[in-house]
Amino acid sequence: MTHARLDPAEILNSLPHWRLAEDVRPALTRTLRFADFNAAFGFMTRVAMAADKMDHHPEWSNVYDRVEVLLTTHDAGGVTERDVALARFIDQTAAEMGVRA
Repeated sequence: MTHARLDPAEILNSLPHWRLAEDVRPALTRTLRFADFNAAFGFMTRVAMAADKMDHHPEWSNVYDRVEVLLTTHDAGGVTERDVALARFIDQTAAEMGVRA
């Protein structure tokens, strides 16, 4: 299934915690900080379960209390509505779990 690419700059108006990734691909990125490793890992677990149901998986990494997330739709070569939906889920989950940044 092909997904229509969106203009990442326009999307950022509705996703204030996200920025354009410094990447060769059009992508969105966000850095999140939690109280500790346990909170960060718990956040990643919740997002992983939702991402799997959405069949759309983030590129991410975790170092102690910090989670770095990059969203892009590989088969579309850029940002699509799938990335926006996952970004919104990430924002909601982060707020519920007490993200510090």
